[in-house]
Amino acid sequence: MARLTASRTWLVYRGAESFATTLGWTIAPVYFVQDVGMTPLELVLVGTAMEVAYFLFEVPTGIVADTYSRRASVIVAQFVMGASFIVTGLVANAGAILAAAALMGFGWTFKSGAIDAWLADEVGPQHLGGAYQRGAQVGRICALAGIGAAVGLALVGLSLPVVAGGLVMVVLGGFLVLAMPETGFKRASREDVSALRSMTHTARDGGRLIRARPVLLFILGITFFGGMWSESVDRLWEAHLLVDVGVPEFAGLNSVIWFGVLNAGALVLAIAVAQPLARRFSRASGRGMARSLLWLDTAMMGGTLVFAFAGSFGLAVVAYWAIRVAASLAGPVYSTWLNSNIDDSSVRATVISITNLGDSAGQWGGGPALGAVGSVYGIRAALAAGAVALSPALVLYGLAIRHGGREPGIEAVPQAEA
Repeated sequence: MARLTASRTWLVYRGAESFATTLGWTIAPVYFVQDVGMTPLELVLVGTAMEVAYFLFEVPTGIVADTYSRRASVIVAQFVMGASFIVTGLVANAGAILAAAALMGFGWTFKSGAIDAWLADEVGPQHLGGAYQRGAQVGRICALAGIGAAVGLALVGLSLPVVAGGLVMVVLGGFLVLAMPETGFKRASREDVSALRSMTHTARDGGRLIRARPVLLFILGITFFGGMWSESVDRLWEAHLLVDVGVPEFAGLNSVIWFGVLNAGALVLAIAVAQPLARRFSRASGRGMARSLLWLDTAMMGGTLVFAFAGSFGLAVVAYWAIRVAASLAGPVYSTWLNSNIDDSSVRATVISITNLGDSAGQWGGGPALGAVGSVYGIRAALAAGAVALSPALVLYGLAIRHGGREPGIEAVPQAEA
């Protein structure tokens, strides 16, 4: 099989991975609650187990990607993450699911940083914003198909879509082995790799770059507070609707179908809103991207507060859709903004991995506390606390905007000595 172009590979990857991830996760929380019988704290601990593994291995795997191969790292990720989904669906036990979540976090580290670094090197910085926007739109459309498939399989058995999502990821890994190119990456010399000297220098140069650039430090802080917020919403929104708000019995729709409808509605809205904004976002300056992210995060925080205290199903749905649309729009803008502040390709995956540690630390650091709040004071209180945790990120966006949203070139950063 001939290798595809980088742009086509990226679109296939985004579409297939979005389909597989949505297929695996859409009904998983319902499966956790109804089949496995997990408590609010256990639901949050699923994310905690994933994020602890992510935190421990994120930087080492990022260094490996910068030293050996971004392509190989992405391929390994698909196989490991697929295995995690399969174990989660086949073993309906809280302990096994926590272990599989840790495996998922480990697998995720292989692609985190590596896929963005690969794309930047293959398409070039001038085309990166457009590639992210096109990939996000393809991902949303394929995720919509994944929701439909998940609901259909869940009507037969709640664990089936989880297993199917894992199988799709394994197939994607096999496809990437055959079709994914890697022409822009320059591998370290054999003597440096064998002595691990190149890996040490990569880690040191990546850390030095972040310390030398205030905007990258701001981004690190933003991802930390964003991680705390996302852990509360991602782990508790389904339980909040089931336990606090109540899912109506309308036209014979059960909770499985309702969750599919809610996720599909959020994706349709995101597709519609993103289409006219994609070109504007892809051409925005550093300050413009930071300002857009400030407003989107403000919408996410406000939407979470409304969702937490919503007294009716209709209001909760509107708030949830607002949260998901804002988060979907923010993703490609954030990725473009982060990459625009990394001029040295040799440490790109490492720097992205280090900034991603902020998100991981926020999730595993704040997740158990928010889960405990939910168990003692209720899920509404945990969601509200997660929303408040996002507020410091807004201050950091303001500081980034004052810096123009972007730092000068890496040439000003001293390099590590050989």
